[in-house]
Amino acid sequence: MTNNIKSIVMLSTHGYFDPVPQLGRTDTGGQVVYVLELAKAIAQNGIKADIYTRWFDKSQQQIDPVPGHPDVRVIRIHSGPWEFIPKEKIYGFLPELSSNMIRFIRDNRMNYDLYHGHYVDAGIVTLDVAKALSKPAFFTAHSLGAWKREQMGGDPVEMEKKYNFKLRIREELNIFNNVNGQTVTSDVQLEKLNKLYDFYADNICVIPPGVNIHTFHLPTKDEPEKQTTLPPKYIFCLSRIDTNKGHDMLLHAFDLVIKEINDIDLVIGGGSPNPKPREQEIFRMIHKIIDEKKMNDRVHLIGYIPDDLLVPYYQNAQLFVLPSLFEPFGMTTQEAMACGKPVVASKFGGIRNVIENGKNGFLVDPSDPKEFADAMIKLIKNEKLTKALGMAAYKKIRKEYSWEAIADRFLKFYNQYM
Repeated sequence: MTNNIKSIVMLSTHGYFDPVPQLGRTDTGGQVVYVLELAKAIAQNGIKADIYTRWFDKSQQQIDPVPGHPDVRVIRIHSGPWEFIPKEKIYGFLPELSSNMIRFIRDNRMNYDLYHGHYVDAGIVTLDVAKALSKPAFFTAHSLGAWKREQMGGDPVEMEKKYNFKLRIREELNIFNNVNGQTVTSDVQLEKLNKLYDFYADNICVIPPGVNIHTFHLPTKDEPEKQTTLPPKYIFCLSRIDTNKGHDMLLHAFDLVIKEINDIDLVIGGGSPNPKPREQEIFRMIHKIIDEKKMNDRVHLIGYIPDDLLVPYYQNAQLFVLPSLFEPFGMTTQEAMACGKPVVASKFGGIRNVIENGKNGFLVDPSDPKEFADAMIKLIKNEKLTKALGMAAYKKIRKEYSWEAIADRFLKFYNQYM
């Protein structure tokens, strides 16, 4: 492959974006990992990668190098008030972010070959900046507003007030129509793009997220066993604490699991160090269900997980679950699979590209407690099946989903549509 790219920009404008991410904080989850890992893998090809985000905390430096990766930096651009703003409320501050970013790039005489926006807010900024600097613009939606609205249901007026769907969908369509090229993370996301937006184009490529296979792996003999304080047998769930993550559905299903199996626990990880009101509300809902079903001694809410414990938490689990009904992909599933664990996840989400039902995991309807519980019970009761599916999951990730392989696909994609 001929590569003429020397320097690129990734944009991820919402959430808390740091060189070493604090996952679980509001709006700070898989997308942050995705952008960082993609930038690092691309940089291994001799390309400089700067990640631009919104600067809202004066205590942080504007240009922040990524440790161990000299060609990757996080660059923060100020806009709006000096405070965190949730992604649903960020739209009004994006024009200022675009203007300040253009000025910063010109003042510092930076010359990038392309701009790649992640999620709708960054896509808006990407179009503005790339146009002003006469460079190609690329986009990865990560999540589609119309698909999220379809899956989440609820009272339409309340959901619109909370998630700003109409504005988001209008902006997404504008981005789809004006970028040089765009990627979706799965075939199902492409289907939803066609169906819900009536949008078709020949510059769309399906490129899934990758996995850091050097970090997430099977236990090795050379590696000392990491002791944890978790129960001896547990089902593991890890995600942001948000309304669409399906913790309620998981708890209803787990209630059925423990009626049949008396030596299994549920460990739920994720959450901000200082939860905002929305997150606190979800925790109250989770605790209410746990109390009602008298599962306090079987369900463990462990919050934020430090990096040094994450891999052993995956490795020591019986299986991993991703209960969200709406999930464009779900990178934690791939991390668990890379550690040799079978996954039970939604058959409606993008992860169905990776999970082959009954071969390396199970795909279920999380809103059906019995179907969800039956899949977990089947794995817990059959150790041979669990090991076979876990090994198949491990091999699938190693072969097709390393970040190095994904970066190669992106470089081909960029060169095709520049």
